[in-house]
Amino acid sequence: MEYSVLILFVPTFFAVSATPGLCMTLAMTLGMTIGVRKSLWMMVGELVGVALVTISSLIGVATILLARPNMFLVLKYLGGLYLFYLGIQMWRSRGKMAIPENFVQQDSVTRKSLITQGFVTAIANPKGWAFMISLLPPFINSELPLYPQAMILVAIILFFELVCLLLYAAGGHTLRHLLQQRGNVILMNRIAGSLMMCVGIWLVLT
Repeated sequence: MEYSVLILFVPTFFAVSATPGLCMTLAMTLGMTIGVRKSLWMMVGELVGVALVTISSLIGVATILLARPNMFLVLKYLGGLYLFYLGIQMWRSRGKMAIPENFVQQDSVTRKSLITQGFVTAIANPKGWAFMISLLPPFINSELPLYPQAMILVAIILFFELVCLLLYAAGGHTLRHLLQQRGNVILMNRIAGSLMMCVGIWLVLT
């Protein structure tokens, strides 16, 4: 891949990753409620989902999927409803992901559920597919083998995505500490729950 192409690609996709969206809002919410360390499991699922979307876009699968939007509906609605349900539980200071009154780190949230949340949020977002389809082709040189170019682009995208997810999760964790100083657990749960409900609604409506 040419150096001049990378110079344009790096800032373009860093800006895309840093822009607030479904996955970043989810990362901030989980950083607030379960901490950055446990949120890493959600990030694993999200990165796998982003990699799948990116590779599919490069080989043209995304074009077929976007031409048949009904294929997204079941996954999108179920994912959105599940996130909305979690948000209601958190808003009411209930459920596995709500912050307990004594601020003890939650142990009941499973790694599998966090990975699933990240994966579903990444692949069920039509805007993510649209971004990849519209932005990736200009950076592919048709005269060169696709595989090496794709691996470089996917690696860069996943790196920026991880960095931004960590920044958002750390921001949520910092907000938790600021509110924790006042001991306002209910307020923290309602903020986190509201964000989670917004992610669910956003996922369904996009």
